[in-house]
Amino acid sequence: MELHKIRNLSDAELAHQEKVDSDQLFRLRFQVAMGQNDGVKKLRQLRKEIAQIKTLARERELGIHGEKQDAADAAEPANRKEKGTK
Repeated sequence: MELHKIRNLSDAELAHQEKVDSDQLFRLRFQVAMGQNDGVKKLRQLRKEIAQIKTLARERELGIHGEKQDAADAAEPANRKEKGTK
């Protein structure tokens, strides 16, 4: 799943997607250990997707909104300085 699609998910959908991906990763690891599958690329992709989901969930928990929020935070101190000089 692409990052912009992950960002459009609700919190409940994020939790569900994380659960689904974690289960799939577990099954895939088990298959690789048993020699039934050689899915190294899929393992990496699932780990990356789970990390993106967890990162986004944590950002939402902390109230961080990524690049747009950083730009707004940078502009906010400038506005405070202007207000203080008037």
